[in-house]
Order: sequence, then structure tokens, then C-alpha cells
Amino acid sequence: MKRFFYLIFLSFLLNSFQDVSSQQIKKLQSPDGNQAVTFQMAQNGSLTYSLTAWKQTVIKASPLGYANEKKEQMPSSGWVLKNSDTRAVNAVWKPVWGKRSVVKDEYNELYLDLTGPGSEGINHLRIEARVYNDGIAFRYIIPAEEKNSLAAASELTEYHFAGDYTAWFYNGENANIGPEKLSDTDGKRFPVMTVKAANNLYLAVHEAFLESGDPLVLQSQKGNTAFAVISKPGTLQSGYHSAWRTVLCGKTPGTLVDSHLIELLNPDPQGDFSWVKPGVAVWDWRIDGAIVDGFTYGMNYPSWIRMVDFAAENNIRYLVLDANWYGPEHQAESDPVKGDKASDVRKLIQYGKEKGVGIWLYLNDVGGRKFPIEETLKQYGDWGAAGIKYGFMRGTPAEKNLWTKKITGLCAQNHLLCDFHDGPVHPYGQMRTFPNAVTREFCHAQLDAHRVFVPSTFVTSVFVNMVAGPIDMNNGMFDLRQGKTTRVDENQPVPSTLVSEAARTLIVFSGATIIPDIPEYYRKYPDLLKFIASQKMPWLESKTLAGEIGQYIVMARQANDGKWLVGAATNESARELDIPLSFLKQGKYKITIVQDGENAHYLTNREVLRTDTKILKASDKVHVKLAPGGGACILITKT
Repeated sequence: MKRFFYLIFLSFLLNSFQDVSSQQIKKLQSPDGNQAVTFQMAQNGSLTYSLTAWKQTVIKASPLGYANEKKEQMPSSGWVLKNSDTRAVNAVWKPVWGKRSVVKDEYNELYLDLTGPGSEGINHLRIEARVYNDGIAFRYIIPAEEKNSLAAASELTEYHFAGDYTAWFYNGENANIGPEKLSDTDGKRFPVMTVKAANNLYLAVHEAFLESGDPLVLQSQKGNTAFAVISKPGTLQSGYHSAWRTVLCGKTPGTLVDSHLIELLNPDPQGDFSWVKPGVAVWDWRIDGAIVDGFTYGMNYPSWIRMVDFAAENNIRYLVLDANWYGPEHQAESDPVKGDKASDVRKLIQYGKEKGVGIWLYLNDVGGRKFPIEETLKQYGDWGAAGIKYGFMRGTPAEKNLWTKKITGLCAQNHLLCDFHDGPVHPYGQMRTFPNAVTREFCHAQLDAHRVFVPSTFVTSVFVNMVAGPIDMNNGMFDLRQGKTTRVDENQPVPSTLVSEAARTLIVFSGATIIPDIPEYYRKYPDLLKFIASQKMPWLESKTLAGEIGQYIVMARQANDGKWLVGAATNESARELDIPLSFLKQGKYKITIVQDGENAHYLTNREVLRTDTKILKASDKVHVKLAPGGGACILITKT
């Protein structure tokens, strides 16, 4: 009987790919039938695609292919669809770590094999397309039988949106661009591009599995709603495959945040990565200059020991050492193995091992390139370091991508986690192939570059930047004094509330949640410290419970000990929320709720909070009040 129903399903699936006109139309649907991509090859040889989601056309017929320096296109006149093939996949991915422990990998796939007229250019092109229940992906492949190559080609892929939707874009170490009407965009934009097509329909344009060429760049001209890929693809030759062009689709913006589509388009890891352990980390960069009880914190051994002791007391897994531990980071003579405090660092790593706390080491691109990178990373591994934070990488976008890949691979060989900072290449699912690629500063880090972002920056970037993968935003500052503080590098006040700062540490997805303050400020607020210390990764499950881009977000994550944590954060507006507990199994739970106190405000009254404890069940809701720029933290334990 099972075989009979499988054959019926397969027959239905294959029928959806039959030609319906002389123009050769191929349609591919998602397993649940809600998404569909249609490829159409016209009689003149040009190829287009379109996308519908929940029966609504969201991307109209848009061009595909490549062009050479002479603007000659492929496919074009004389090109034909030689063959097509399909398959359905229903599998499971169990990541080393991630947003959840088990990920469904279900999609329908289509191959289109195109052949050209036999000129001196590329004569064979394959389109590989997949449709998941939460989006589509396609890429270009040059098959093995191709004998020619094509250099310096441009990609013809475009996205002709069916309406004048609203979009937000990644914007480096600045607040995101947006909300922006598509017709108002004029010039280059960088992904992730998150789009609100309707009140119940959201899209996100990005890429996955970038092996060569430039990272994705988009461009549009004011007055229209079409975006073109303008990044260079590199040399097209036998065996070439482009990055996957992806369009995520969801009824809510949280669907985009929770998606695994980008990781799923990357290959499985090779080798053993069981040593990769994500977790919370303390950090020495923003403690520098803090004065408490007669002790002045610095980026030095006595301060590092205090930080390790605090981390060990609170089940915090790591301490991150930032710049200048081996000498001035931008000076060529600073030796990343022998310089300055190297002997102290080696002692610290051993002390950390005794305490169960791993030590991360900063490495600037100057030292990373002047000294043999293979030897440097091997030495860090031999010392027993936990990971590296790599800063200020130079080069073109394509060069930076290749250097990032090399460093990530070398780190894997030496059992080092890695975090890339200062304008890194955007995440495109690397954490599946290299689970040691746990985070990167693909965002406006909260305390960076002598700027401090406002609450609306946070509740925008979690729906834009974080869609690409894990990001290092450095939330969790508890020193929120109104005026300038004693910190050396960044002494500006943080426009947030204590509760929001703690909630943000949970909301942001990262394999290294790096918190920036000194132990004494965390100890002042034991309920919030417990919330942070309870973030035991890898996560068993994650769910975006509610939210709207630029407005607010509510995130739930289940720690590896089974406890659930919920974090909520809002923009500059106060907000009341009823958070359903329907994600819990049946039973009774102890609910500890920490929320902003009376008259709290992210500018004037940041440090007031209240804690309540209740016994509730899965059918109940938790009511919270968020102050302007505020938040709520909920810790859930089965009774």
C-alpha cells in the first residue's frame, strides 16, 4: 500500500514538470505546495524564472544566465533545453550545533540541461533548482563535458518583484537601510535583503555556498522594482558552480529567522567536529578601564584571571582576548606567537583549562599575513587555545572570501573556533561544512566603532543580518550609567535597559555569545546573570514566537539541559505582550519573569527591573510590559 501511494505521489510530481507550451515551461513546487518556481525558455533562447508564494506572484519573469565582456549572452539564440530531470528529497540533518538539534531537509529538485549552438564560447549550462517549504534556491553549473572557459563574465540574474514592496538591507557597521520602498532604491545594496510583500508574506534574498567569485551584491535604479546581481562570478569552466541564489519565503518575518535553508545548501562536514562547543563568552575589550572596589580592569593577566574565575563560577564557557595582546595589532613587527604578553597568554590558557574555561585569541590581518598563517594557527592549537577572533581582513571581496575559507579550514585542523570581524564576508551557511565557524561581526556591533546603536537597530538587524547566519553583536552590557564611564575604548552610555541587554543575548543567534561587561556588574543582578548562565548550548530548539521588523521580537530557545528561555525586546516604543506558552509540552512549569521596572526607559531610567515567579502550564500566556527600548527575560523550568 505504501508503494502504491508513493507511485501516485511521484506521478503527480513528475507531471508538474511537463512542457505546457512550445516555449518550454518547467514548474517546480515545494513539498507542501505553497511555493512554486517556474522556468521559461523562450523561442529566442532566453531563460527566465518567476516565483509564487501562497498563490501570489512575488517575483515576475526575471532573466537568468551569463554574459561575456562583449555583452553576448548565454543562453540566447540557438540555445535549447536538451534535458530536464527531477527528484524529491525528504531527509534529516543533525547539526553539530545550531538553532535546533534536528533539522528537516525536505525539498523538490529540478535540473535543466541547456546546450548552445557550438560557437567558441560556453556551450553547456545546467540550472539546478530546489524548492523548500520556506523558499527557493537555484544555481548555475558548467558540466564536465564543457571544453571552453569564459573569463570576466557578468551574471544576468535579476529579481523583478511583482509590487512596490518594502525592504531592509545589510549596511555594514551601520544601522540597516530601510524601511525603503523598492522603487526608492537607487544604487548598490547588500544582502541580506529582507522584503515585506504583504502583511502576511515576507521574503529574504541572499546566497549560499559561495566557492569563488564575488559575494552577492545587488543593484536597482530608482523608479522600478527590479534588482540585478552585479557581483562578478569569476571564470566559468568545466566543474564550475555558482553560489546558490536564494529567496526565503514566510508568512511572518520570524519564519525567515528560523529557516535553515541557507545552511542546508552547503555540504556536510568532512571529519570529526565533536570538539566544537558553542557557548557564552566574557571579553576583555570593553572592561578596559573599568574601576570597581579599588581594582582597575585592563587587558592584562590579573584582569584575565578575574574574568576566568567569574566564568567558571557561572558555567560560562570562554574568555575572549582582543587586540594588542601580542603587540600593537596594526604594526608589522608585532609577532602573533612571540610578541608582548605571549607568555602570560600561555599561562592563562593553562589556568583556564584547570577552571574549565577556554581562551580565544585575537589575530589581526597584519600579523595573520606577515607571519606564516599555518604556523601561527598550529601554535595556537598546540597551546590549547579555544579559538581565534580575526580582525580587519584586507583585499577584494573575492579575495577575502578565499582567505576566510583558508583560515576556517586551518582552524578546523587545529581544533580552533573562529570569529571574523571588521567587515567580514557575509555568512552563507559555512557553519554546516565547518561547524567551527561559530560567528562573525556581520552587523553593527552594539559597542563598536565609537557608535552605539539605538533599540530599533537591534529589532531590525535580527530580521535582516541574522537571517544569513550566526552574528557577533556583543550584547549584554550591564554598566548603563547615564554619563561617560571609565572605559578606555568605549565610554559612551548604552541606550538600552538592563533587561533588554540580557534578553538580546538570547535573541541573537551565535555560537559564541560574547558579553562585554565586568563580573561585578553581572553579580549586581543575579536574576539576569542566571538567565545568561542558563544559555547552555547547543540549542535543542529555537522558535521566533512573534515580532515585526524594526518593531519588536520574541525568541524562545531550549537549552541542552531541557530548560526553555524566552527573550523579548522592543524598539523605542513601550509595548505590552501576551506570550503564549504553547511551545511547551503538557505539564506545569515554574516561570521566572524578569521585566523592566516602573518608569523604565532606555535613555533615562535603564537599571530598574522587577522579578516575578509563577506556576503555569502550556495553555497559559505570560503578560509582560516592555519599557521604551526595553525587554523581558523568561526562564522556564519543569516542576
